[in-house]
This record gives sequence, C-alpha cells and structure tokens, in this order.
Amino acid sequence: MSLLLDSRTAPLSSPPFLGVSRSITGRSWRTRGFPARDAQAIAEKNDLPELLGRVLAARGVGLEAVEDYLNPTLRRFMPQPSALLDMEKGADRLARAIIEGERIGTISDYDVDGVSSAALVTRFLASVGAANIVHIPDRLTEGYGPSRAAVQSLKERGTQLLLTLDCGVLAHDPLAEARALGMDVVIVDHHQAGIDLPEATAVINPNRQDDISGFGYLCACGVAMILVSVVNRLLRQHGWYTADRPEPNMLQWLELVALATVCDVVPLTGLNRAYVTQGLRIMARRENPGLAALADAARLKRRPDAYALAFLLGPRLNAAGRIGHANLAFELLVSQERGRCAIIAAELERLNRERQAIELAVLDQALREAEAGLGAERTSPAIVVAGEGWHPGVLGLAASRLKERFNLPSIVLGFEKDGLKASGSGRSISGVDLGQAVRTALAAGILIKGGGHAMAAGLTIERSRLGDFRAFLETELAYSLKLSGERYLDIDGALTASGATLDLIELVEQAGPYGAGNPAPVFVLPAHRVVYADSAGSDHVRLTLASADGTRIKAIAFRALGTDLGELLLTERQHPLHVAGRLVVDDWGRERVPSLHVEDVAHVG
Repeated sequence: MSLLLDSRTAPLSSPPFLGVSRSITGRSWRTRGFPARDAQAIAEKNDLPELLGRVLAARGVGLEAVEDYLNPTLRRFMPQPSALLDMEKGADRLARAIIEGERIGTISDYDVDGVSSAALVTRFLASVGAANIVHIPDRLTEGYGPSRAAVQSLKERGTQLLLTLDCGVLAHDPLAEARALGMDVVIVDHHQAGIDLPEATAVINPNRQDDISGFGYLCACGVAMILVSVVNRLLRQHGWYTADRPEPNMLQWLELVALATVCDVVPLTGLNRAYVTQGLRIMARRENPGLAALADAARLKRRPDAYALAFLLGPRLNAAGRIGHANLAFELLVSQERGRCAIIAAELERLNRERQAIELAVLDQALREAEAGLGAERTSPAIVVAGEGWHPGVLGLAASRLKERFNLPSIVLGFEKDGLKASGSGRSISGVDLGQAVRTALAAGILIKGGGHAMAAGLTIERSRLGDFRAFLETELAYSLKLSGERYLDIDGALTASGATLDLIELVEQAGPYGAGNPAPVFVLPAHRVVYADSAGSDHVRLTLASADGTRIKAIAFRALGTDLGELLLTERQHPLHVAGRLVVDDWGRERVPSLHVEDVAHVG
C-alpha cells in the first residue's frame, strides 16, 4: 500500500529519508518538503485527492494558482505584444513583408528548437500566402548561427527581410553584413545576450538584458509562436484574409512549440505549461504527417507525453543535425506527403542508431580522460576533456553523460583537423552558471568563441590555451560549487509494489506535464528485492522488483550499464534494496502495467 509522507516543510538538516545519507550514486535522500496545511487547503478548496494536493504543494503551487496550474490556457498566459521588447516592431515588419510580397529568408539553429521554429514560421507563412527561404547551417562545416556566407547566399536569392530563429543575438558581424547588403533583420532568440546587440530592425529576445517581461523561460519556438500570433492579428486588422485566403488555425502548430519546449529543457511553468499541455493534445490527433511518422518509427504506441517528446521524438530529430543535416528534420516537420514522411522518419531512425554508436565510442574515451584528469582526490570543480576524432555532433551528449556521472560541470571538446583548435559543448549542474563562466573566459581572451546559458554552453579554444581554461574554471566555479552544496534526491513518498497502481499513476499525472521546473514525483520502494535484471539496449538495465509480500513490478534504469548503479542492480540478489524512481505506465505489451524508472538505489540499513 501507499506510505505517502505527511510532512511539514523539511529543512536541509532533517534526517535523511529512510536513513539514506549516501546512496549508490552519492546522494542523500531527503523529503521533498511542503507545508501540510497548504496541501490540505489545496485539496479541500479544489475538491482534489489528498495526494494531488501534496504533489502540488511540494512544487510550490499556491492556493490561488491551482486551477491555472492544472488547466493552463493560452488565454491566461499569452502576453500582450508590448510585453516583450521589439515584439511589436518585429511583427509589424514581418506583416509588411507579407502584405507587400517581399522575399523572406530565415536562418535557424540545427537543434529541435531551431528546426521547430523554422517549421512553425514556414508553415505560418505558407498559410498566409508568403514564401520562406530557409537556411539551416551544417553543424560540421558552418557551425552555430548565421555566417557571412549564409547571409550572402540568401541575398543572392532575393531575400529582403532576414529572420534569425534560435540564434543571432551574438552574430554581430554576419548581421552587419546583412544590413550592408540592404536586408532588414528581425532576430528571434532566447539565448543570453550581451549589452551590445546586433544592428537589426527588431531583436526579440526575452533574455536580452533590458527586457523585463519575465518570459526568459521560453525557448525560441515559444517566442516565435508569440511573433506569428501577433502577425496574424495584424493581418486580420489589415483585411488580409478573404474567402479565398482564410485565416489559419494558429492552434494547429502548438505541437511544434510543445516539442521544442520539452526538448530544449526549459522550465515547464507559466506559458510553457500551456504550450505543452495544449500541444500534446493536438499531437495526439496525429494530423501532422511528419510527427505521426516519427512516432511510428519510434514505436510510440501510447498518447504522446513530455517523456516521449524528450526521449523518443527529440533524439531522432536531433540525429539529423548531429550526424547528417538538419534539413531532413525540417522537411519532416513541414511535409504534408505521408509517403515521404515515412521515408524521412525511417532515415532519422537509422541516423539515431548511428548517433548512439558514435556517442558510446566518444563517451568511453571521454570517461577515461575525465577519470585521469580528476585523479583520486577529485577536487576539481569542473571537467574539461578533449580528444582527436571525436564527432562534433555528439560532444554535447557526452558532456551531459559526464555531468551525470560526476555531478560536475563538464565540457567535451573535439580537436579540429589541424589539431590547433578545439570546439565543443558543456553542460552544467544546478547552481553553477556555465554560460556566464564561458562568456567571462571569452572576454578575458582565453577563448576564441563562446556563449550559452546557465546549464549549457558552446566554445572554441586554441589547443595551447586548454591549461589556461582549466585553471580559469578552477577559480571561476569553485565558489558556485561550494554554494551548490551536498547532492540530494528529493523524495515525494514511499510505497510498496502493490501500491504502485495505474490509478495512482494517473492521479499523479494530473499535475503534469513534468520536466524542467516541474519535477516528476519520486517514490521509494523500500526493502524490495531484485529478482531479475539484465542489460537492455546499448546501456540500460531492465529489472523486476519484488516486495516482501511477493508483489512484483517491472523497472528500468536508463544509461546505468557500466555504472555503480547498474552493477548493483545486476549483481544483488540476496539483500533487499531501497529503490527510488518515477512511476510510469508501461504499455509495450498487450496490457498497460505500472513500471518504475529507476533514479537511485541504496542499501537497507
């Protein structure tokens, strides 16, 4: 049965949950504290089960915010155009280009956010009778963001208005070239910006330093959705729509925004919750041939949820930009031909398998480099590894794996062919602003290029400056790491295998979608035995847990193979374990059954 917590706000000094002060992954387990009175008030006022009240209270949902949290709507959260700096100017310029039949060109990033943004704008422009020339840079030959060559190419093709999507806020020189060539520029971005902005008609970015809108949590596609919505309103006011040219249904593209929002790991709060909640409902209709084909290729048989977007659909779209070219993913999202979409989805599936193999090879070498660099004491505040022949398309993924393994900000770089420079990506941990550190290193002349945000960054450095960069991070990040303190896993409650029912899972899911900024509830199965475990896929561990009364539950530990967590699950059969994880519905077989996504394990006693 369920043994859910009845706690008040738990201070950091409270006893560890089930006495687990150090789990197999090196974390202390603590109760995710919440005011018991708040939880009770939420449940009573909104006629909700007590458990749901506790889940909401533990995530800081106030009594008056419950309705908006459980039923987020665009009407409630969509801002006025004037809220974001330059939004009205950018929308007015784009509307004028549509009305006057100007040639519009777009440069976007090659990740899911950038490709989804390009697909959203392209489909909107097509629906209102305008064309869009899209250029997505090649990750290997062009790198991130606008280049002078791309700008010149678009000008040669007649572009009069240039849009940048999910990029551009740091592209001073290429966009100065665009203005010199006579093009107007509208930047749509969400990355952290410097004080000086590129010369443009509009710089729409809620993370520019002078924007106080409070929408800095949006991804680029979320910002682009606001832009096209404002443009649609302007066109309506202008009388653009007729019987032969009807006004488009703007809601149909929310599935693209939901996809980008989840895959860019931005907080699922405010407008983002409305985007994802509404977008998932639209995606479930399977009206977009590309997304439907991608779901089939990923063998997604259930209704799409945030997990499916992040771990099934997103990686396959990203594989195009990492191993092939992101044009393939873009074509999938804009094509209306189901046969062509099926072919593209199959190719993305192949590319994703290839990406997985390349990633494992790079990760194996990067792990050895990291272990050697950290040494026995492991006192370094960051990991910086570099290697020859490491594929640029998987460096960010490898950095994520190192970050998860060592709980340290991690940067993985690949040397260029001449061996004189290295480029790559970094991923950070909560409380450590890696993007700021990279920008500071750039300003100090240590890096050739660099930028990003708190949790992720990209950079290019001369090989001879790697030692300087490591020394810089030693100083720059030490204080932040000290503040970040001990590693914790927040626990929402405990239950036995028999208490992990479909009804319980469906109840908890009412507070979803879960993701960044809205963590999924973590439950512990105390003193359960591993009765079966084996490797699954390339690096997962699949297992079966049994409680003292013999009730069993299926479980899986993703990316655990080769880790201490994976080894314990594969070898321990004599003694029970405390197993923490997220409850989900497993519907791969003929029936829907409860399952546990394992996040951590601890010895009993």
